[in-house]
Amino acid sequence: MAIWQSINLFAWHDDMVMLVVYSLVVGVLLLRFNPAGKKAILITLTVYAVSLLGMLASGALFVFGFTSASVWIRELFQFIEGLVLIRLSMMLVLRLILPALRLKVPTILEDIIVFIGYVGWVMVQLHGAGLELSSIVTTSTVITAMVAFSMQDTLGNLLAGLALQLDNSVDVGDWIKLDEITGRVVQIRWRHTAVQTRNWETVIVPNSQMMKGKFLVLGRHGEDPVQWRRWIWFNVGYQERPPRVIEVIETAIRSLDIPNVAKHPQPSCVLMGFEESYGRYALRYWLTDLHPDDPTDSIVRTHIFSAMQREGMRLAYPEQHIRMTKETDKRDEMKVSRQVTDLVNMLRSMKLFNRFSDEELRDIAQRLKYAPFAKGDIITRQGARANWLYFLIEGEAQAYIEMPGQTPKILSNLKSGSYFGEMGLLKGSPRIASVVALEDCRCYRMEKESFKEVMINHPGLAEELSAKINERETGLDSLQASESLGIVEVKVVPAEDSGWIKKIRSFLRV
Repeated sequence: MAIWQSINLFAWHDDMVMLVVYSLVVGVLLLRFNPAGKKAILITLTVYAVSLLGMLASGALFVFGFTSASVWIRELFQFIEGLVLIRLSMMLVLRLILPALRLKVPTILEDIIVFIGYVGWVMVQLHGAGLELSSIVTTSTVITAMVAFSMQDTLGNLLAGLALQLDNSVDVGDWIKLDEITGRVVQIRWRHTAVQTRNWETVIVPNSQMMKGKFLVLGRHGEDPVQWRRWIWFNVGYQERPPRVIEVIETAIRSLDIPNVAKHPQPSCVLMGFEESYGRYALRYWLTDLHPDDPTDSIVRTHIFSAMQREGMRLAYPEQHIRMTKETDKRDEMKVSRQVTDLVNMLRSMKLFNRFSDEELRDIAQRLKYAPFAKGDIITRQGARANWLYFLIEGEAQAYIEMPGQTPKILSNLKSGSYFGEMGLLKGSPRIASVVALEDCRCYRMEKESFKEVMINHPGLAEELSAKINERETGLDSLQASESLGIVEVKVVPAEDSGWIKKIRSFLRV
């Protein structure tokens, strides 16, 4: 016990307990409210713990008679303790208190302030050792002047980095474009700014170059969320009226929830110019995450292409003089014939048309219009006007219904060979459900008038459609009942008693 008391008396100073408590409290606050600096905080606390153990070791050496060594070791670790306390105090002020007051201190300025604190502590220690500070200051002034002269470029970079942060020109996390370099700022240090490109390359740019040259800060607009306007260019021939092109593209893109594409401002399509054989269009949208720029552009282009195909629009290219031949015409006729044959085979595999002859199926096939949908496209939307009957040839889609205050409820997954949209056509009411493409889908659709003509020419379709519609209404009633009343059992109404045959006949008389 006497040995321990002797160690404590030699190693610890009077304020030791208070300083230890202060360090622990500051460390806990920093770890709690500044998680980004966790690594630096833990290193600082570790150094502080080592300094305490070092002073304790000096006390042990003193007890065992190593007086001179113990004094030197104690002074060394007390000096380190002072540096650590300065560091913790500066972290507390610069990383917690000032940010809480909405005063952001640049990283470089923080380093300078901490450095000044270290220099002050060194001067205090030297003065306590009996050294004359005036001579030290005079000597250091001369040395500083010599160093400054020989390190003009380095000091220029340091001051430039400080200026960049003080005037908020650029900050860590900003996306910038400097000459041919586009990337995200990951560090602003004393000498350089580190920019990480999309190829995971880190470009080191001297701060003086940043100050002297011109660079673009992408996507930042005051306190608003980061958004960057993107342009997607495409050409459409003059056979398509510009207002129609703009309407088709805007409707298609605005109706989708594409990742990283902002809802506000809304995507917009504009006619940018007139070329010799086509109009030049651009879709403008706002990117919310600047990293996946090209992948997002690709997704948007896919949806533009699908929307144009559904409407029978074609991308245009510079006009060329082409000499038509009978052989070319024959080849085109063969291509159309193959397409019709494929559609006939597809229709024959569907239960709805299994009683039809090849000639009847060919007539129906010629009435169909190609309508592709990209993954994520809304094929039909709940509440929209029903104008089309859809046939899913390839891919998978999902029908769902939206209920107020609830998550969307899935009605069914639609596989290749399915058809949908008949209920809205027959009833003349808005669509009762939405259908979304789960993957890229090849669809064909038939307009209302063509559908009516087919029904008139083939009365037997009424029974088949009535049975199918009754099946779907039963599933919808079951879903609504289970959601609202907890009822599970729902009786299936026979097709002939469902009333749908009468509705179909009424539809045909309109």
